[in-house]
Amino acid sequence: MSEAITSETVPTIDKSLLARLTGGLGDTKTLQRICADFGQLYTEFLPDVVHSETGMVIQVHYNGYDSGMMTDLIAELGDNVVLADGQLRNWSPNFVLASGNGFVITLMENLLGALPETITEPIERPLSQIELDLSVMVFDKIANVLRSGVNAAGGFEPLLEKPHNAEDRPKLDEDHVDEYAVTIKMGITLGPVTSEFYLVIPQRALLKTVVTLPKSAGQGGRGRKEWQEQIAEQVRRSQVTLEARIRLESLTLDTISRLMAGDVIPFRDKADVMVDVSANGKDLYRCEFGRAGDRYTVRVKDNVSSEDDILRHLMT
Repeated sequence: MSEAITSETVPTIDKSLLARLTGGLGDTKTLQRICADFGQLYTEFLPDVVHSETGMVIQVHYNGYDSGMMTDLIAELGDNVVLADGQLRNWSPNFVLASGNGFVITLMENLLGALPETITEPIERPLSQIELDLSVMVFDKIANVLRSGVNAAGGFEPLLEKPHNAEDRPKLDEDHVDEYAVTIKMGITLGPVTSEFYLVIPQRALLKTVVTLPKSAGQGGRGRKEWQEQIAEQVRRSQVTLEARIRLESLTLDTISRLMAGDVIPFRDKADVMVDVSANGKDLYRCEFGRAGDRYTVRVKDNVSSEDDILRHLMT
């Protein structure tokens, strides 16, 4: 009677060897060639697209590539990036675009009319909601260059999910199956600030790609004014947390130090109680404190800032 075959007696094939045999992992020479082709595509094409739509001059250069498991490559981008998951029918059902936050912050400053001499290297921080809205347009340009270069059959548009800061990236499902990928690294310079953007592409899709350079650039784009108007409109639709401050009667430090639970501090105003309403640290309105039903309210009495001042402040 033959001995029963158990899982311990069945040889297992190396994961990288299996991926190589099934088209999911390429050799170094092939990866270098294809990634360099992507680098040339963005170096030659993306500056024209950005200039035609914003009037801004950027420089783009290829910074090489990294190869590894896709999850690891995304994690290695660090915390100071904004990411967007994408797909392009007939090319790849999953790829990731990422940009250094510094580029998006600098682009916002330029669109808001900042003088070149006032723009410096931004501090490392997550993007604000308005900056995330702007990154939608940035990724749209990067994705469209991708589509024009890979010539996926059918002429479908790339589909991108909403951009998010690295710290807000959703956790992977427990049954997620990782795959080999590459990170194509592109340097991008705007004024005095140099950052990077990235394409994280599964090797299964990359190895089937023949990159071609488009014949023309910058067609059918929006102008700088349209970008600024779209940002302003996104600001108007954004939810903003308001804060109200009421001045209280002056007390001595001795009295303040001895306050106990239940003690009452009167408002400074003896008639109509005035309230300063602010958002993001900027005073917006002078209001009158009151009550409507079972809720306390404020009634706007005067504007501290103009509408343009308010929008500009909230966009920064």
